[in-house]
Amino acid sequence: MNRRARLVATALVALLAVGGCSATSGRSRGADAGNAGYVSGDGTVKTWAAGDRGKPVELAGTDFGGGSVDVAAQRGDVVLVNTWYAACPPCRAEAPDLVRLANDYAAKGLTVIGLNGTDDAGAARAFERTFHVPYPSIDDRDGRAVAALQGVVPVQAVPTTVLLDRDGRVAARILGRADASTLRSLVDDLVAAQPTGA
Repeated sequence: MNRRARLVATALVALLAVGGCSATSGRSRGADAGNAGYVSGDGTVKTWAAGDRGKPVELAGTDFGGGSVDVAAQRGDVVLVNTWYAACPPCRAEAPDLVRLANDYAAKGLTVIGLNGTDDAGAARAFERTFHVPYPSIDDRDGRAVAALQGVVPVQAVPTTVLLDRDGRVAARILGRADASTLRSLVDDLVAAQPTGA
């Protein structure tokens, strides 16, 4: 093959490679646009046995009303942490289930905390009013709270729900919209367990 033919062949391979990346990128952009920017999980549940739960999670921040939220202050309760933002379709779909759960289990030792790294206070509080959300959500636009959580348990989708046992350790994680009956079953098991004082 002469030099000119090699150059044409090389240019053709490069053009095809670029075209392939563009097509893939276009599909990704289209998928993201169709999902309104959220990375959807499939509802996969992962649980950790009591002996495998590691150290208590340190997670704190300020809610959208300016109040302090600190998971450490909830030791002795089961804590549910749910990542969300107002324009996320699965977040909106699961919000009524989370509100019912928070109300039904408040006296049984469950604390629910939202974690929102996207919305300004106006959008977040409008969502909370729409769904009659009785629990606080950490304003995490600086990413500190999710980084602290990410250091203990991977948070790979919005929404993600993380359940902490009464000692503040990660007991379960659901990627994507949480099935209401599955979530209640997990909460029932954790509420029934006594803290170990770990």
